[in-house]
Amino acid sequence: MSRLHGTKDFWIGALRTEGPAFAAAVAEAPPETPVLSCPGWTVSDLAHHLTRVYVWARTVVTAGTATRPERHDPEPPAGLTPAQWYGQEYERLLTLFEGLDPEAPAWNFAPQPKKAAFWPRRMAHETAVHRWDAQLAIGAGEPIEAKLAADGVSEVLDTWLPAGRRTQPGQWHGVVQLTATDAAQEWYLRLRGEGMALLDTATILDHDDHHARAQVTGTASDLLLAVMGRISFDALGVAGDRRLLDGLRVG
Repeated sequence: MSRLHGTKDFWIGALRTEGPAFAAAVAEAPPETPVLSCPGWTVSDLAHHLTRVYVWARTVVTAGTATRPERHDPEPPAGLTPAQWYGQEYERLLTLFEGLDPEAPAWNFAPQPKKAAFWPRRMAHETAVHRWDAQLAIGAGEPIEAKLAADGVSEVLDTWLPAGRRTQPGQWHGVVQLTATDAAQEWYLRLRGEGMALLDTATILDHDDHHARAQVTGTASDLLLAVMGRISFDALGVAGDRRLLDGLRVG
């Protein structure tokens, strides 16, 4: 099963769905409502975080260079609620992305080409996961759409882990198999100490034995939420060496 390859239009479409859903959840919850999936944060904190991430993404993309620009996290404008500030920056980001040349130079944190295409993908998944956080705070968490979630899992494996963005350091050795039951997709990754290699299943024969020491099966949404630290791997089907799964968490 091959991995999905998203496009700018695919990620912008996800933002058009996830952005308003996030805003609606933030507007419904009192600002000091705890965000259970982000310990220590309130809904107001969550909204301000995602808004500042949008500002940062816009700063990087408009810089027109592969060099990392200086980051400044703005304060909320006076007189705007968290939902209003978020809505303002969401519209600005969406307008920027709609006219974006994916091949334009733009810095990113990953060991991959420094091109603008990185940012619509990153913002689509950032928004989807935080939408889930916000909805969970009001008791209404909906799963992330299967194709988007599957691409989110791929992003963790091809971007976050190669960039060394695990939540905890450690040494892991062995192959892990992830299977998304609702997206007809699977991933094999080989953990090598602090490093990893994502195996290209398109070049591996179906009868090859990949000697996976751990297997995780679930919906694409649950797989993404697990590697992003939102839910326990216990919520999925797990077989084999569970200790390897700590090497997959990035959030």
